Amino acid sequence: MINATDAPKISSTADLLAVAYQIEVDAVDRYTMLADQMESHNNPELAAVFRDLARAEGIHAAEIRRTAGDLDVAARANTVATWKTTESPEAVELGAAHYLMTRREALQLALAGEQRALAFFQMVVASVSDPGIKELAGTFVNEETEHVELCQRLLKKYPASEATAPFDPDPGISQE
Repeated sequence: MINATDAPKISSTADLLAVAYQIEVDAVDRYTMLADQMESHNNPELAAVFRDLARAEGIHAAEIRRTAGDLDVAARANTVATWKTTESPEAVELGAAHYLMTRREALQLALAGEQRALAFFQMVVASVSDPGIKELAGTFVNEETEHVELCQRLLKKYPASEATAPFDPDPGISQE
């Protein structure tokens, strides 16, 4: 759930581009970290899933940079793209990741992040009056909707029977 008081304030298209950029960068960082951890736990299949997700988010970040033109979205993000009490919407929840997780579980984490990002951009569309900001936020709503739908399609490839990792007598620990 996206809380308006927690989210960065969007006062201009530059703010929106910076926040959107940071959301994608945060997702890249988290997926890369999880891929590295899965490799260290000898789970190369899941490492590949997380690397693919990181690559896709990196492409989105690059698209936002191109859209921003001369605006240094990375620098602006350092000043406007902060969440007061939570993490960036697409940053996968570390406490839910574990070394025996399945592809389905990984995709469910990705889906949850995409849904949070979608909710954020929907909130922006609903809360701003500036037509330029509203239009750009609508573009991000459309993109995040596509990402949600992609995750849902990918989830259909992995049956619910894969929803639970094999038994391990040692309790799983958080990847934090």
